[in-house]
Amino acid sequence: MSKKKQQDQELGTETPLTPESAESSETQTDQDVPEAEDLAQVIKQRDEYLQMAQRVQADFDNFRRRNRQVSAESFDDGARAFIKTLLPVCDNLERALQEPRTEDPLYQGVSLVHRQLMTVLEQRGVTTINRLGEPFDPKLEEAIAQAGPEEGEPGTVCDVVLKGYIMGETVLRHAMVRVVAG
Repeated sequence: MSKKKQQDQELGTETPLTPESAESSETQTDQDVPEAEDLAQVIKQRDEYLQMAQRVQADFDNFRRRNRQVSAESFDDGARAFIKTLLPVCDNLERALQEPRTEDPLYQGVSLVHRQLMTVLEQRGVTTINRLGEPFDPKLEEAIAQAGPEEGEPGTVCDVVLKGYIMGETVLRHAMVRVVAG
């Protein structure tokens, strides 16, 4: 709408329609049509930009989520690798404790250190694979020897030579066992 028409409407004074004014109003509506097309184009462009911004925001949210997940997995991988390096220490402490000497202060100290290390590992989610007398499971154990049928039911674990450890669902070290032949 033209400025003159707006002013006339606001003041309540409209100019009478004469052939000249009719002609000028036609040209004014012709001018209004390109403005409407421009407005539609601007609205379309705005909607495109809005959709693009929403896609970028969604991509960034996905990136952040993937980053957190990768970071957590990396931390767990590092923890598992470090705990694997501690397992031989656990084995050596257990070997030192095989022959009980309750009166020896060194034995008591080693026992306390072993207990503390095992507590820390348990807090971290590490558990010992203890399947003595259960059917052999190659996912958890490694058979290193066979035993005679007098030592138990065929296919079962009859002796644990070296303890295995598991953290969550990941086997840190397979238990080395003897299995009853069958």
